[in-house]
Amino acid sequence: MASANNTNKGINNNQQNSIRCMQISLQHSRVATDNLMNLIQQDHIDIVFVQEPYLFQNKTAGITRTHRIYISDENKSRAAIIIANDSIDAVLIKQLCDRNNVVLELRYKSTRTIATSIYLDIFKEIDERTAKVHKILQYNKGSGIIIAMDSNSRSTGWYDNKTNARGKTLEESIKNLPTVSSPHSCISTRH
Repeated sequence: MASANNTNKGINNNQQNSIRCMQISLQHSRVATDNLMNLIQQDHIDIVFVQEPYLFQNKTAGITRTHRIYISDENKSRAAIIIANDSIDAVLIKQLCDRNNVVLELRYKSTRTIATSIYLDIFKEIDERTAKVHKILQYNKGSGIIIAMDSNSRSTGWYDNKTNARGKTLEESIKNLPTVSSPHSCISTRH
């Protein structure tokens, strides 16, 4: 899944061959959420992987009602996925979700993809959370996978100007991930 136009914006369904994705940490900001809603419409974004969504009374808020938002059932969720394209079917895989990550099975045309938005708490050991990524990969069984995370780590591997200890640990963990054989696979991280 890569970039294209959104069918919700009046584009002929036959013209759309791919999906436009975005990753963002909203840092629990209402203003950032409002700006994101405008950006989704302006840039025809289909899927947004969100970390630190805006919460009001422990529930996500500020998301346009025409979009579908997926979070875990737990309060104070720190990860979400927003689907803004009606042509994308999504199912929440609850057994792999918790307040720090949400996992969906996406179906678009003939493509099946597992998609996850992950928040790695800066105060918790990174190895504990990367074990969750291994479980997601085991569940995946060969289809495409998208992993988007706010890793709270720094690494030149994701275009930071330096690498810290957490970044080094995450780099090693990524190197040890099982090989993903699908052409529809992507791992994205930010500090």
